[in-house]
Amino acid sequence: MSYAYLFKYIIIGDSGVGKSCLLLQFTDKRFQPVHDLTIGVEFGTRMITIDSKPIKLQIWDTAGQEAVRSITRSYYRAAAGALLVYDITRRETFNHLASWLEDARQHADANMTIMLIGNKCDLAHRRAVSTEEGEQFAKEHGLIFMEAFAKTAQNVGEAFINTATTIYKKIQEDVFDISNQSRGIIIGPAWISEAVSRGCCG
Repeated sequence: MSYAYLFKYIIIGDSGVGKSCLLLQFTDKRFQPVHDLTIGVEFGTRMITIDSKPIKLQIWDTAGQEAVRSITRSYYRAAAGALLVYDITRRETFNHLASWLEDARQHADANMTIMLIGNKCDLAHRRAVSTEEGEQFAKEHGLIFMEAFAKTAQNVGEAFINTATTIYKKIQEDVFDISNQSRGIIIGPAWISEAVSRGCCG
């Protein structure tokens, strides 16, 4: 299917917070309760529509282990969006967000859109991080915030699509130089054919 834009995403956060589960739920609409730890980087795509335009999301799911953080860093540079994930039932994954964010700010484009996701929000009885704490962290660091649950798909689609909507708005406001593909945004064939038809028809 032809697309107007391709947006590259990266999913970051500690091991075991559900990054791979979020990706699988969004791209394949399925949940895999037992998932091997990601070694290096996994990859998925899905088409969405924003403002009547077909947009392809290309999503890189990275390993959370400290030993492979250097591999992850190389993917920041070409990402227009990032999903920063923590597990609401594991306090340490929330405490490590500042370190992940520092990595992202250091290695990614300054205009990268970052969505903070508190995953496993269905497990309220085991909650170790309040919604208010997540909201506060996001507010302090200029992030979009949402709690999600990969198992039931709660807010999973919304997290990816809201991030894409923000990126799309930045394109409309000329925040990005879309001729530079290293920013994680690629102009697709649908955009080019529309531009040609506009040029031809006045």
